[in-house]
Amino acid sequence: MSFLREGFKALRLTVVLWLLTVVLYTLPLLAVGQGLFPAEANGSLLRNAGGQVLGSTLIGQPFGSDRYFWSRPSAVDYSTGKTAPTSAPSNLGPTNPDLVKRIEATAATYAKAGIEKPAADLLYASGSGLDPHISPEAARQQIPRLAAARSLPSAKLEQLILRHTQGRVLGFIGEPRVNLLALNHELDLRAP
Repeated sequence: MSFLREGFKALRLTVVLWLLTVVLYTLPLLAVGQGLFPAEANGSLLRNAGGQVLGSTLIGQPFGSDRYFWSRPSAVDYSTGKTAPTSAPSNLGPTNPDLVKRIEATAATYAKAGIEKPAADLLYASGSGLDPHISPEAARQQIPRLAAARSLPSAKLEQLILRHTQGRVLGFIGEPRVNLLALNHELDLRAP
């Protein structure tokens, strides 16, 4: 009898805690998120004019065509979790020969594109492997290649970079950065 009584207490406590943590805590947060920040709460998705999802501005994508600003390297090839880990660094130390070979190959690709000393973020992967940003300097280094590929004046590309440069968070955290998905999308809109 005591065992049943204790079992029912435990069950009631479980139900009460479930209601508190799953319903009473989560639903208000969901409502606030959807009400005040609907785009962010739904993944910060960028859509084209037809409503088709191009991607999330929070997750990097590989851009390799000469007609686009190139992404920084990714240790997980910008995996979204379908075939590989969602997020991971390369875990290769600075003296690891595999890392040195990868950086040399990336630097050679940029040298062929006319960029002799690429910015560090064009050579090194981010810690998550999913960073959607590059530095404004890295974007500016790519202007001559894009100007030739799209027959655009360099000044127009510089304006696009400035328009998509995000400042430091709260004015002092991090560095200025350029979101590549948003930048390349506007590039397609302005110079298809």
